[in-house]
Amino acid sequence: MLDGNLLTIITFVPLIAAVILALLLRGDDEAAQRNAKWVALFATSLSFLGSLILISQFDASNTDFQFVEERDWIFGLTYKLGVDGISVLFILLTTFLMPITILACWDVTHRVKEYMIAFLVLETLMLGVFCALDLVLFYLFFEAGLIPMFLIIGIWGGKDRIYAAFKFFLYTFLGSVLMLVAMVAMFVDAGTTDIPSLLNHQFGSETLSVFGFQIIGGLQTLLWIAFFASFAVKMPMWPVHTWLPDAHVQAPTAGSVVLAAILLKMGGYGFLRFSLPMFPVASDLLADFVLWLSAIAIVYTSLVALMQEDMKKLIAYSSVAHMGFVTAGIFAANQQGVDGAIFQMISHGFISGALFLCVGVIYDRMHTREIDAYGGLVNRMPAYAAVFMLFTMANVGLPGTSGFVGEFLTLMGMFQANTWVAAVAATGVILSAAYALWLYRRVVMGDLIKESLKSITDMTPREKGIFAPLVVMTLLLGVYPSLVTDVIGPSVEALLGEYHTAVAEFEPHMQVAANGGDH
Repeated sequence: MLDGNLLTIITFVPLIAAVILALLLRGDDEAAQRNAKWVALFATSLSFLGSLILISQFDASNTDFQFVEERDWIFGLTYKLGVDGISVLFILLTTFLMPITILACWDVTHRVKEYMIAFLVLETLMLGVFCALDLVLFYLFFEAGLIPMFLIIGIWGGKDRIYAAFKFFLYTFLGSVLMLVAMVAMFVDAGTTDIPSLLNHQFGSETLSVFGFQIIGGLQTLLWIAFFASFAVKMPMWPVHTWLPDAHVQAPTAGSVVLAAILLKMGGYGFLRFSLPMFPVASDLLADFVLWLSAIAIVYTSLVALMQEDMKKLIAYSSVAHMGFVTAGIFAANQQGVDGAIFQMISHGFISGALFLCVGVIYDRMHTREIDAYGGLVNRMPAYAAVFMLFTMANVGLPGTSGFVGEFLTLMGMFQANTWVAAVAATGVILSAAYALWLYRRVVMGDLIKESLKSITDMTPREKGIFAPLVVMTLLLGVYPSLVTDVIGPSVEALLGEYHTAVAEFEPHMQVAANGGDH
């Protein structure tokens, strides 16, 4: 029973816990708050245990979908789950980080039950995105995830939380409207919403005339643009990234961790699951467009990060820059690029989550995120200074940390695809060192001059325990990256093999069109 329903169990255990909290837990006294936290921690830990069983039984050499569950659902739709080498690690990342997130908000006292329910529901919806094998199911999970995050920002956020919550919701929701239209078009064209079937379906790539414009790549290009509108906002890519800094600044610490570490990865996962394999011709035609957008994002948002006075905002812009490496690696469409992009997403989940937790540690003590309010923390908080230094260097891409592996692989992939893009993107590595070390120097180093900081205390055992697994994973993946690359390698190789075959079949048509002939 466990093998046949493992994905359902992993995905829905948090939701069941949320229902239990909503229906059975009464009151808002200290005991009720503590019980809510323990139920949430138990449920997220149980889900993580299930994902460990999943990865232990996963066969990386098999590029087909595994642990597939399929049954009839409602209105003739199919409930279908499954994982391959690309998605299984995102499930593990999500379930790994959620117990840490729950522990990180252990000191919350405002509407604790509702807070835990929001995170539990959010975990189920995020896991559903990574293992859904039906188009409708994927869309429901993808869009429904906006609701709990909207509530987390809007109820437990900072003073401008309502503005940030609505901006987050509207940007990401409107970006997905075109994707819904595209999904309807895909169903009409292919006659199915089954994702494995759609991966084997060839969508039309003949040039279309739309309102007098010649659309090279035809239906594929139109579908690609619609999906791109949704996934680019979710990543987010420049120039549709402006919702992210506001959302991060206003979100509570735990909300920022989930937003940066997991939610942003849905965009990259969408490109890998839909854009490249289903619309290969359009992906190839528009690859240079995405590569240059990514390069601009890396440089521009790194420069903007240098100008920030709010720690969370600086790390948020850093996330946009790092996601630029991800999109560039994906659309480089070679083994190093795509391997690097997935590795970067996994690595960024640990590093960015840890950096937001670092901000949360001192925010809980001083109730300000302004960089100028700090300085000389190493004198009072040596353990904190060491942890913050590790994740700062990992964010920069120091060899020996997971941040280096992802950036190096994506740059290798970019160099093979477009040398100029790689050259521009490489400057982002230098700029990341500038803003990250500038932040660290101003917050941690120097003399302890400010009176308000002279009584600040170092990390508690609970806080050290929260960082411990993140430290281990950042260093482990830095020295032993094959833990990730061995799992994703065969699936990425199969994806790229089919991608390049489809592109090669289309090239003669391009040459005919270039010579003025008919298809």
